[in-house]
Amino acid sequence: MRRSGGISRREVLRWGTTAAAACGLRAAKATGATTPQRPAFRPTLLDTASYAQVDLAPSPAQSQFDETREVLLNLSIDGLLRPFRFREGLPTPGDELGGWYSTDGFAPACTFGQWISALARMYSVTRDRATYAKIDGMIRGYAGTLEPFGKFYQNYRWPGYIYDKLSIGLTDAHVFAHHPTALDVLTRATEIVMPYLPPKAMPHQETPVIAGEDYTRHVWDETYTMPENFFLAWQRTGDRHYYDLARRFLFHEYFDPLSRGENALPGRHAYSHVNALGSAAMAYLAMDDDRYLRAAKNGFGFLQEQSYATGGWGPSEHFVEPGSGALGASLEKDHSSFETPCGSYAHFKLARYLLRITADPAYGDSMEQVLYNTVLGAKHLQPDGRTFYYSDYTFKAAKFYHPDKWPCCSGTLPQIAADYRISAYFRSQRGVYVNLYLPSTLRSNAGGAQVTLRQTTDYPYESSVRLDVTASSPAEFSIYLRIPAWAQGASLAVNGLRDSRKLDAGSFAEVRREWKNGDRIELELPFATRLEPVDAQHPNVVAVVTGPLVLMALRNGDQALGAVTRAMLLSAQHMGPHTHAWVAGSGESALRMKPFLDIQDEGYTAYLKVADA
Repeated sequence: MRRSGGISRREVLRWGTTAAAACGLRAAKATGATTPQRPAFRPTLLDTASYAQVDLAPSPAQSQFDETREVLLNLSIDGLLRPFRFREGLPTPGDELGGWYSTDGFAPACTFGQWISALARMYSVTRDRATYAKIDGMIRGYAGTLEPFGKFYQNYRWPGYIYDKLSIGLTDAHVFAHHPTALDVLTRATEIVMPYLPPKAMPHQETPVIAGEDYTRHVWDETYTMPENFFLAWQRTGDRHYYDLARRFLFHEYFDPLSRGENALPGRHAYSHVNALGSAAMAYLAMDDDRYLRAAKNGFGFLQEQSYATGGWGPSEHFVEPGSGALGASLEKDHSSFETPCGSYAHFKLARYLLRITADPAYGDSMEQVLYNTVLGAKHLQPDGRTFYYSDYTFKAAKFYHPDKWPCCSGTLPQIAADYRISAYFRSQRGVYVNLYLPSTLRSNAGGAQVTLRQTTDYPYESSVRLDVTASSPAEFSIYLRIPAWAQGASLAVNGLRDSRKLDAGSFAEVRREWKNGDRIELELPFATRLEPVDAQHPNVVAVVTGPLVLMALRNGDQALGAVTRAMLLSAQHMGPHTHAWVAGSGESALRMKPFLDIQDEGYTAYLKVADA
């Protein structure tokens, strides 16, 4: 995994182009230059609500937030800092966390920056002292490990990967936790990593290290994901050096064909290349260059063309060749169907960018699909580092933990658990957009008034959603309701009076009026059961979908499921209000079915082979 011995300073500095950027960052600090005015990015049609504006009611989404936060708060600071201290030759009190994170692990300290990021977002929600204290201890402790030669990165496989996570963690700590030294630490961290980065984004190449070969020529790293967070650092600090670094690492080998409508996904590592599309979206906003928007939109379109019914993608962490039948073939024995927390985090982030830019509700539909059928069903993150990594969509599927502790998904799960809030509601000059149907409360300004919008629902199990309005004074503004593409025949009522207009599936329905205290909207999104084939080459291998939910057939051990027909699957009935189970067929051949988020330790089958054409 790692070449023995160290890299000389001379070897490291051969990347001459990195020196100028490092010197520029250092010079700006040394001269005491004032922070430049923050740059203006291209405006978007929609803005997200802030973390602090949204409260989640008791629900699986809020439970995941609470559980992941509790795990992070209880991690030892010394344990978290141990890989940095060890690789810098400093004293190493405390115990190893183990797994990927440990000093001799696959990627030492790999999730440190992501955990700072998650805690900063969580602090913006909770404002509690324990969360801030953890952020402060991590940042100050990490700062104490920084020295000019960056020993941490010597013989390290993932310098760009680790730095990228540190970057978002430190700027999030600055923005959401108002940490006083986070940006100074980011400046130092950036100077130190520069000599260890290549001159441009390098493609991902999963080849073993060859003994004696120059380690820095290996491209396991994911430098092509870095521009997004460099652009964010520029936006948040006004420091032009981050903008220059973002441009330097834009992955044109990937973005250029996508911008031309060519599918550049097959064969690539799935999660990191969806994550990289976030850099394309940010490049469009920062540089006002339409080719990056085309790359992001086309990439997302190609992604959806090879997604499972759950919204997951990337069996064995790689994209498949269109028209090859590889997605269907993966169901036979590939239990690593979707890299769930990481993939969901990247998917939500990209869909959120595109929804803000275009106001197209299809991106909201995709968030809903991934939310309810993948990441909310992840097994709980455990204090000992056991982490849910893959969703399994095979014919003999089960939920399981990754064999190694603290893998990458232990970093993204807390981040996405915090981000449900900023994915649920959006804003425009005309009003509020309700994107995700979650029991929650939004506090916002609209029509010149302080407005609270309270959402009450048992969605996705039931088809009705109620929204109650409280306003500091009567105010005219619009409430936009996402009508999913599958919701044919949707209807709404305001204050008990049925709205007679047709609500188009796949749209945002605008309700504009003068809103007052006590006003309410009742939305009905009729669920219909449908069958979705895994791909065109396997038309008789189908998933059962009702409304937003994929229904998984429960298995009894290794016992094979009996023959099923389309008519039988389409007859699936919800077993009653406030239950999370369905049944298809009757008698001994009946199939019991549950959504992914309600499956615990049962065996299940995500796709079924139907006996009739």
